[in-house]
Amino acid sequence: MNSEREFFLLAVLGADLPGALVVAPLEREAQPPEAHHDDEHHEDDHGHGGEEPLRFSLAGVQLKFSAVMEASGGLTIPADGTGGSWIVKLPSARYQAVPENELAMLELARRAGISVPENKLVDIAGIKGLPEQAHTVESKALAVKRFDRLPNGEPVHTEDFAQVFGQFPNDKYKHRSYANIASVLWAESGEEATYELVRRLVFSVLIGNADMHLKNWSLLYPDRRKPVLSPAYDFVATLPYIPGDTLGLSFGGSKGLDGITPDQMRSFADTARIPASPLWQIAVETAERTVASWKTLEQADLLPKEMRASIEKQILTVAATTK
Repeated sequence: MNSEREFFLLAVLGADLPGALVVAPLEREAQPPEAHHDDEHHEDDHGHGGEEPLRFSLAGVQLKFSAVMEASGGLTIPADGTGGSWIVKLPSARYQAVPENELAMLELARRAGISVPENKLVDIAGIKGLPEQAHTVESKALAVKRFDRLPNGEPVHTEDFAQVFGQFPNDKYKHRSYANIASVLWAESGEEATYELVRRLVFSVLIGNADMHLKNWSLLYPDRRKPVLSPAYDFVATLPYIPGDTLGLSFGGSKGLDGITPDQMRSFADTARIPASPLWQIAVETAERTVASWKTLEQADLLPKEMRASIEKQILTVAATTK
């Protein structure tokens, strides 16, 4: 976010932020002059002529829109970009087959025992209300059901761990570790949420997901008081795109994606001040379930051949270190 445009962007996008937070200007004012003369590309600059720009406030590298699921099963982007109960994640202009990659990894995670939101691939051409600029050479987008919205559309408050720790988005890879997240979960949500964190961490190493930064872990407040760990999201095997990359945060003193060791797990537990004894068994079981599930994962057939081979090699290599 451009620090010189923060208040303008909040005024434009604040009606459909993640969670139950709404940001609105005290008085409705005209768009500030500098908004018309900024030659940078911004997510809210998709209007045409004098039309109101389509608004969307979902952060991330991919272009994302909030969408409404119609009774027929089709998706529609609301005219004002707000009020949707699904997120549409368009293909990356830089990396190949990201929607298919995430679809496959979310399904693999589900089979490995990890809670994930409902999701599906959709034809971009069939999404109603999508701006013409958003159409790409790739034909598929990923639709993910929003876990911060109830079936009746009521928002459920959520905060990611950058917010929990008071970190700005630019610092999502800094100052904290996965053990710090575990400490919060142990104190606020209990042991099951903490063990689920460990399961997702092990899974991320198994698939080579280097991008699990602070904003890719979130708390939900379904009763508006007690936090629970949200379903998993943004599971993408990133190593096929950036070979040799490392974890976004430190995991037991290591950012390596080449394996997991008992010493690493003990270091993680010591830093988080949680019991170490159950953690290695969680790692072993997650690796076994991931390997078994990968062998029958039909969604893997949607991936380019080289990507599929790279992910399989990563899974088997890391799983071997847990034996």
